[in-house]
Amino acid sequence: MFNGLRRAQQIANLITRHLEIAATAEEIQLKYPQQRLLFSKFCSSTSLSNMASPEETLQLNGAKEEDQEKKKKKEEKAREKELKKLKAAQKAEAAKAQAGKGSQPSKKAEQKAAKKAAEDENQEQYQDPPTPLGEKKRLAPEMAKAYNPSAVEAAWYEWWEKSGFFIADATSKKPPFVIVLPPPNVTGALHIGHGLTSSIEDTIIRWRRMSGYNALWVPGMDHAGIATQVVVEKKLMRERGLTRHDLGREQFMAEVWKWKDEYGGKILNQERRLGASLDWSRECFTMDDKRSKAVTEAFVRLYKEGLIYRDHRLVNWDCILRTAISDIEVDYIDIKGRTLLKVPGYKSTVEFGVLTSFAYPLEEDLGEIVVATTRPETMLGDTAIAVHPADQRYLHLHNKFAIHPFNRRKLPIICDAELVDPNFGTGAVKITPAHDPNDFLVGKRHNLEFINIFSDDGMINSNGGKEFQGLKRFDARATVIEALKSKGLYRGAENNEMRLGTCSRSDDIVEPMVKPQWFVNCSDMGREACEVVEDGRLEIIPKQFEADWFRWMRNIRDWCISRQLWWGHRVPAWYVTLEDDDIKAFGVYVDHWVVGRNEVEALTEAGTKFPGKKYHIEQDPDVLDTWFSSGLFPFSVMCWPEDTVDMKTFYPTSLLETGHDIIFFWVARMVMLGMKLTGEVPFKQVYLHPMVRDAHGRKMSKSLGNVIDPLEVINGITLEDLHKRLEQGNLDRNELDLAKAGQKQDFPNGIAECGTDALRFSLVAYTAQSDKINLDIQRVVGYRHWCNKLWNAIRFAMLNLGTDFLPSENLDVQSLPCGCKWILSVLNKAISKTVTAMEVYDFSSATSAVYSWWQYQLCDVFIEIIKPVMSADDNNSTSASVKRVTRDTLWICLDNGLRLLHPFMPFVTEELWQRLPQRLGDTSRKESIMISDYPTVVEEWTDDEIESQMVLIESSVRSIRSLRMAYLLLPKQRPEAFLLCKTDEVATVVENGATEICTLASLASLKVLRESDVPPVGCAVNIVNEHLSVYLLLRGIVDARLELSKLEKKKEELIRQQEAVTKKMNIPGYRDKVPANIQEDNLSKLNKLMAELSIVEEANENFEKLLADSS
Repeated sequence: MFNGLRRAQQIANLITRHLEIAATAEEIQLKYPQQRLLFSKFCSSTSLSNMASPEETLQLNGAKEEDQEKKKKKEEKAREKELKKLKAAQKAEAAKAQAGKGSQPSKKAEQKAAKKAAEDENQEQYQDPPTPLGEKKRLAPEMAKAYNPSAVEAAWYEWWEKSGFFIADATSKKPPFVIVLPPPNVTGALHIGHGLTSSIEDTIIRWRRMSGYNALWVPGMDHAGIATQVVVEKKLMRERGLTRHDLGREQFMAEVWKWKDEYGGKILNQERRLGASLDWSRECFTMDDKRSKAVTEAFVRLYKEGLIYRDHRLVNWDCILRTAISDIEVDYIDIKGRTLLKVPGYKSTVEFGVLTSFAYPLEEDLGEIVVATTRPETMLGDTAIAVHPADQRYLHLHNKFAIHPFNRRKLPIICDAELVDPNFGTGAVKITPAHDPNDFLVGKRHNLEFINIFSDDGMINSNGGKEFQGLKRFDARATVIEALKSKGLYRGAENNEMRLGTCSRSDDIVEPMVKPQWFVNCSDMGREACEVVEDGRLEIIPKQFEADWFRWMRNIRDWCISRQLWWGHRVPAWYVTLEDDDIKAFGVYVDHWVVGRNEVEALTEAGTKFPGKKYHIEQDPDVLDTWFSSGLFPFSVMCWPEDTVDMKTFYPTSLLETGHDIIFFWVARMVMLGMKLTGEVPFKQVYLHPMVRDAHGRKMSKSLGNVIDPLEVINGITLEDLHKRLEQGNLDRNELDLAKAGQKQDFPNGIAECGTDALRFSLVAYTAQSDKINLDIQRVVGYRHWCNKLWNAIRFAMLNLGTDFLPSENLDVQSLPCGCKWILSVLNKAISKTVTAMEVYDFSSATSAVYSWWQYQLCDVFIEIIKPVMSADDNNSTSASVKRVTRDTLWICLDNGLRLLHPFMPFVTEELWQRLPQRLGDTSRKESIMISDYPTVVEEWTDDEIESQMVLIESSVRSIRSLRMAYLLLPKQRPEAFLLCKTDEVATVVENGATEICTLASLASLKVLRESDVPPVGCAVNIVNEHLSVYLLLRGIVDARLELSKLEKKKEELIRQQEAVTKKMNIPGYRDKVPANIQEDNLSKLNKLMAELSIVEEANENFEKLLADSS
């Protein structure tokens, strides 16, 4: 028995590897004619598997070929050359003989030449004429021969937008479906994460719009406090040599607004390139007047409710930007041991990953206690030493004191079982409450002194002592160690693994510091946010993230919402300085703050709070965390706190779609603030998409050169231009070289033009990888080729429907040919699967359902089996009738199929749908596919029996095709086939489908045999199932002896190459001396050779069996 399917797959895989074609089975189907051609080339060529790399040659001095082998190879090449000459001579002789018969070309050649000449003469017939901006696209009279994404995607978006197709009607009676676009930073440029977000959200919103919803997708842009201020400050310094302090706050703010108007927000225009059907009439900015009013209102309400308060707390401090930063703006570096890093503001590198031990002398001559730290400079702010209460080594030190060696401060020995692990280090821990998160909590528990030793710019202040005051913090590190050594207290250093926090904006090392800040009490709101998920008011998709949600919300800490910046929403709080205050410095007294919507309201509050007192007020210079305004976004875009029509119609929103990395920083805060300020959960569902990585699973990084710009995938880009983009960045020379090498490895020929549709479809299909997406650009390229398949399907339809075709209003399904019944039934299945998957946001299954129907059922089967019908003689009434209903069926399939695909691929589907013929007087047809109805299941199309029969027919075709591939048949070779049926039911199905089988399997004829019948001699056989076998008559078609001779030569060559690689791998010292990557390459070569040899041997067996059967 032949395992034809497995053999065919092996051959396909081998050919693909040999020719270095990278594509998934879903993207590229290798039909047997192409396989035949490629396999022939494969059999007649020498494998490259035995080529050694230069490095390997140097390592092993090479494995020289023997003279005899060289001679043999030379002789083989000479024979091949002679054979080519012989064939060329034969062709020349044949041509001469043909010329002798007459100089007139064949009729077919004449027709071909005339057609080409006509096409060359009428190229403009295939080129779209220019379309005025905003008008409906003007299409060429004839479809171009091939799909061109840039040509197809031109003009449609501007027409959609101008036509108002994106605008939601607040007075509509349709059920609303609302998404707000996660507002990108005003400084941002489109990256692949935005591409994924936009692709998913636009797919959803287009589907809902077509499904009868009043769909609203709101665009917005975030002011991005830190990011924008950094950009403008750098620009000022670069162009004018000024700092923001040189300009003053008011003038600096004017510069930022000027920059925003001139350069900011380009990303929203880039969203248009992705086809995002956003309602631009509702576009907003987090610092426009309406959103600013919402921010102020939210702050005032939360303050009056006691949820916003001011306190001295530990924050992430950036000494370069001189501001607190949020947790999401902290990046972490994992350090394994001693590491030297560049730190902004330091000429020399700074040492990290070292645990320094030193001793504190104890009072009463009790000796010393040794502690260890990775930040020796912070010992200047130590206020205690903690030990475990049960640690026997330190029982005698309870309630005793250590003496600080530099300032003689007494440090209490405290007991803290929560912090101290007695088995780690010395079991004694230095406590710096003002500069460490854990120590801060210890300080609160034990009522310790909090001593801040750093100024805002990271210098040692007066609290650090005169000896160290004025030093930069990391310069002080070395000075402190030297001072400890001079006092005999230094006890050594060792490597230490650690995580180092850096600011994502400035690259500065984050310094934990106690600062007076504004905080939001999140305890009760966090508990309510858990309850809404538990009781189903909020659904988190995928469900796996619920556990993360509960863990974080149940342990939520108060949220620091103030930032020491100028760009942002200024805190609506004023400090009241009383005339009789002992200290007049700003902000000294915590109880002197008042909050108001404006200064007038603040003055009123101050008068109420301090009646009869003389005072003046001054607004807090700080601004609010960007995430505070973003947290209001789902309702601030509806103009809350105003009771607008939009607020009534579109809030709460339907879905929040975003990356799972900001579930806490943004999603949780929207839920908490939405419930507190509006009384409702701001959205019913949250869909969290994966993070995009490169094809190797690595995080995208400029230094690796693997950052993918969606526009570069859409438009295409050369390797040279990829390199130029890197050179325009701020990478150092080593990083630049590394990044270029990475680009050369991943994109040796640059990135081909893929178009928006292919990129969108790829990204949405990738969401099956629920945590991370390993994006391989070759997959996008594969979908770009698939767009060409769609294009050709419509071209085929347009050619065969004819210019006078008008779709029938009614189609009698029961009277249709079997193939037509089948394609409508499987179309029903595809519609059902797609809609069901979309309902639960299973985008991967949705794309798979749509793709499978178009590729495997419509194009591969239906279009192929109707080709004979379409070319039949119209003069025959029966043929004409079948052709007419087949055309109607084809039109229905294309109309429904394009609408089914539209949310995923908006541009190509619009273009192709607009070319379809229209029913005469059809008033229900919409102006655009994007506002047409999404396909729904038509019950009368469902025919399970026909589908079951077609499964058997397709299985028969696959078995015959696998035999064709196994025996290397050319497309023009059309053998006879015999199908041996063991049941009447199977025989009936096969007989009824004989035409389809012959068409799809390229057969000359097909005969049905029963169990008593004997197949002819010289057949290859393949078993379809227990009831059906196929026999392919190869006698007289295949020269088994010639093929065996070819295969024997190939086998000898493969064995020689295998022995050569094995010989290299067995050289003494190979494992120790040869680099690991070379060893991996050799192992890979050996495995490939063994796989090739296995396939050749199996093919050899096939031909030997055929030879035996024929004799």
